[in-house]
Amino acid sequence: MAIQSIRLFGDPVLRTPAAPVVDFDKELRKLVKDLTDTMMDAPGAGLAAPQIGVGLRVFTYYVDDQLGHLINPDLDLSSELDEEGEEGCLSFPGLSYPTPRAVQAVAKGFNVHGEPVTLEGTDLMARCFQHETDHLDGILFIDRMDPKQRKLAMKAVREAEWSGLSAPVIKMSPHATGGKAL
Repeated sequence: MAIQSIRLFGDPVLRTPAAPVVDFDKELRKLVKDLTDTMMDAPGAGLAAPQIGVGLRVFTYYVDDQLGHLINPDLDLSSELDEEGEEGCLSFPGLSYPTPRAVQAVAKGFNVHGEPVTLEGTDLMARCFQHETDHLDGILFIDRMDPKQRKLAMKAVREAEWSGLSAPVIKMSPHATGGKAL
């Protein structure tokens, strides 16, 4: 097992967009194994490379007994939203809040051998794909919350025993939809 430390909210790597993977080699296979081992040990439904300090567009998932990974993901989202779905994050231990997400997602990318992969998910799987892809873009689930929920979440973060002393800056979506799917 190659369990890595999970970076917590406030670590700048979580706000830095990850670079696309260009080399599908032994190091990439080791990264996917490390991500998988760390996610399963946590345990979590997904884990993105930036969460273990690696700035590459890779994530793993374990939802509904399906274990997998995706490299260089691109998402197509349904217009139907689940406004009330609870969401947590391994980089925010012990916290979960309602976070709006598309109900369905089609994720296209590659496996560790560079072969094209298309994954389809609804509900929790779709939420996972969106959450982990956001990590690769430097976006955190608190950025998707409505202002009232975000305020509650930030209060809980400040009070959490794992929290740093200074409050990190919240990144707001520059899009007219506020980061919600159309």
